[in-house]
Amino acid sequence: MSLSFGVEIPFVTHLGFTLERFEGGESELRYTARPEHMNSFFVTHGGACMTLMDVTMAAAARSVQPEMGVVTIEMKTSFMLPAKGPLVGKGRLMHRTATMAFTEATIYDAEGRACTHATGTFKYVKRLPVDGKTIHDLKPVSTD
Repeated sequence: MSLSFGVEIPFVTHLGFTLERFEGGESELRYTARPEHMNSFFVTHGGACMTLMDVTMAAAARSVQPEMGVVTIEMKTSFMLPAKGPLVGKGRLMHRTATMAFTEATIYDAEGRACTHATGTFKYVKRLPVDGKTIHDLKPVSTD
């Protein structure tokens, strides 16, 4: 059963990520790239992998304070193997301060091999109203 991200994230919805774990400074997302998400070698495009890593790390950072949002300050990514088939992104909050989160994430392929690794720094931000709506007024993402 997939969890909700808490707010609609159109790009994440478009890519088809599902949130499977969101607690205690850890996150897990699942993703199967569609044909339009492939590169010229017919493996998951690096940009899609980087987005999966970014969202996975952001979820790990938010898991300890879900009412807050986070914005990416910096991210470093290493591509180790082609990302093929269904992918799992696992994230971890390594350290946090009052305003910053230091995170890491790894993408694993269906055989459990680490394909991509990233570290990232995020800034915690208050969720401000969007078009006059607060986070509690926004429709949660349906994951059924």
